[in-house]
Amino acid sequence: MDRYICEVCGYVYEPEQGDPDHGVAPGTPFASLPAHWVCPLCGVGKEQFSKD
Repeated sequence: MDRYICEVCGYVYEPEQGDPDHGVAPGTPFASLPAHWVCPLCGVGKEQFSKD
């Protein structure tokens, strides 16, 4: 699965780890993240991420 990086703060979303602190289970691909999901570090939306 592809990693995605936040263009604002550099946070890397790694599908293997997910984002359990925000309700995203490990193994969740970036494309399957809920529409309301935001970067856990800076709070921007998915549209500010690009494939790493």
